[in-house]
Amino acid sequence: MEIQLSELASHKGRLCCYSPWLTITQDMIEAFADATGDHQWIHVDVERATRESPWKSPVAHGYLTVSLISRLNPQALRVTGTSATINYGMNKLRFPAAVPVGSDIRTKVELIDVAAVDDKRTLATYKTTVEINGRDKPACVAENLAMYVI
Repeated sequence: MEIQLSELASHKGRLCCYSPWLTITQDMIEAFADATGDHQWIHVDVERATRESPWKSPVAHGYLTVSLISRLNPQALRVTGTSATINYGMNKLRFPAAVPVGSDIRTKVELIDVAAVDDKRTLATYKTTVEINGRDKPACVAENLAMYVI
């Protein structure tokens, strides 16, 4: 979905769009483990995780899942008429369910609020739900902020 920044506020409380599905691979999990130093066995030891973990497979790091919001949300919603979009932070973040390797995830993006900061910047608040294909519980629910600069 594509929306002009000047029209974004008119979609407050009504905008809901979805990214395409993305498959979580073991390579992604291991690259994230290497980048962060988090090599906990539930993520990187395929044999042990398959044998001993409650999910019977390795699972993605929660922070890997949330980091993918910046990849998936722009595929769900493109705000035009800006010179830059800045990830401004989060107000709330929860991880209700783990993401087993091989799962497909996507983001559901809902516009909660839009506020002019000044004549050059607009702050948008979104509720982003990271859904797991075929699962009832989401992997992640975040209230994330995007600063749009003209």
